[in-house]
Amino acid sequence: MLRRAGPSLRHFLLERKSSAGYSSYSVEAKMSRPVQAQRLEGIDKNIWVEFVKLAATYSMVNLGQGFPDFPPPDFLREAFMRALSGENHMLHQYTRAFVIIIEPFFDCYEQMVKMAGGTPVFVPLRLKAPKDGKLTSSADWQLDPTELASKFSERTKAIVLNSPNNPLGKVFSRGELELIADLCVKHDVLCISDEVYEWLVYDGKEHIRIASLRGMWDRTVIIGSAGKTFSATGWKVGWTVGPNRLLQHLRTVHQNSVYHCATVAQEAVAQGFQRELELYGKPDSYFIQLPKELQQKRDWLVQSLDAVGMKPIVPEGTYFLVADISEFKSDVPDVPDSDEPYDSRFAKWMVKNKGLAAIPLSAFYCGAHKNKYNHFIRFCFAKEEATLKAANDILQKWKQEKTSP
Repeated sequence: MLRRAGPSLRHFLLERKSSAGYSSYSVEAKMSRPVQAQRLEGIDKNIWVEFVKLAATYSMVNLGQGFPDFPPPDFLREAFMRALSGENHMLHQYTRAFVIIIEPFFDCYEQMVKMAGGTPVFVPLRLKAPKDGKLTSSADWQLDPTELASKFSERTKAIVLNSPNNPLGKVFSRGELELIADLCVKHDVLCISDEVYEWLVYDGKEHIRIASLRGMWDRTVIIGSAGKTFSATGWKVGWTVGPNRLLQHLRTVHQNSVYHCATVAQEAVAQGFQRELELYGKPDSYFIQLPKELQQKRDWLVQSLDAVGMKPIVPEGTYFLVADISEFKSDVPDVPDSDEPYDSRFAKWMVKNKGLAAIPLSAFYCGAHKNKYNHFIRFCFAKEEATLKAANDILQKWKQEKTSP
């Protein structure tokens, strides 16, 4: 931090102020407070800080944050204890680069692009009408090929892909991935592929790595997470996979920005992978057991929401499902002249008045698009059966209150 300015720096700042036509105030006043880079403006607001506080204050059932309230598997915890006891001894960004982000997206993507000096360019998944009588699926949210192609230019340096997608639970099909891959190759664009939910796919769906498609290995960085793979979100252990020409830059940034690692957790995760490698494809594999268990939990929550009129979008993967709250608009009082998206006001009202926590879908869109998708909220179903039952009890009571004369 710069604490004191010498004469030469003051002279420089005075010249800059004069030439740029800044409003007149003293150099001393400017130097008395930190100066924030323009790329950081607006990224200090955090949906998670706000809703964690609300959930802690009001909720009886928290289906908002994406952490399992059940523990990691025994074999992983045992590996952690063995590691603890000692038994077993970034990518460079171009200034003002355009980075395409597919909406809805996990909110940190936009902030990370801005902090790296890039310019986020957004392209939304658009909801296609499902067949009559069927629940909407996350597969019904699709990219428009023409619209996606229009976002690529000579200034585009990267695209951020998240499949399976948080918050929708969409698992991108091979055709959709080939569309993205062809555009990346054509425009010489990197792909940052967030695949933290790679093992959590349902109904026989297949997770396909975009790096496996023609021309994509040399231009893809894959992001993985032990938190989602082994239900150990608090351990904060993850990894990247990709060609050395890209990973060498990541290692450089990591080495010079992170000075503490959860070493025993890393060792435990390595042992967990060794176990899963030996059980790969077998019924006892955690990678087979966990998605089966979570698919049941998903189905329970889908039934609970559908029964009370919150129209669920059935996810193909992840911890999450999104529900349409359009039929509940009369429950939440209007706030005249409010710029806050409706789903955000609804989620706050719900946790305060019903004790049930969820996250507004508008939090996963850029500022310009928030109000276009403001009638959905996101629930997490990676919870104990007792937690999901408590949520169902709240929903059933709510339904009775709505229908009673």
